[in-house]
Amino acid sequence: MMKNLRITVEGKVYEVQVELLDEDHSAAPAPRRASSAGSTRMAAPAPTKAPAPAAKAPPASAGEGVIASPLAAVVVSTDVAVGDTVEEGQKVVTLEAMKMNTIVSATASGTVKAILVSAGDGVEEGQALVEIA
Repeated sequence: MMKNLRITVEGKVYEVQVELLDEDHSAAPAPRRASSAGSTRMAAPAPTKAPAPAAKAPPASAGEGVIASPLAAVVVSTDVAVGDTVEEGQKVVTLEAMKMNTIVSATASGTVKAILVSAGDGVEEGQALVEIA
């Protein structure tokens, strides 16, 4: 038997389909044992509509001359300054996700026009990090 569920993680709503593998294929949950600390209460059913997450500014999208984040992460450091000349492949930002650092390199040679993030900022995948002219 398949069951559709809606899960909210950090304000993002996911709809998933789950296959129930009980021997009798019933949708009823197995009874729970009472704990020694008191009686067991059943959880209230999940609301059918997830609450709206707090409004966040959308991440700036990458365009021409913009170096974008390859993943959702936290900025560890910006390794260039406005006005610096960079070569293609040069390290411009260091990101951290899941305890691993990711080096973001310049996609083209040019001069740093703007740095759009700073150390400690959380960034989304595709968010603009640095502009190069």
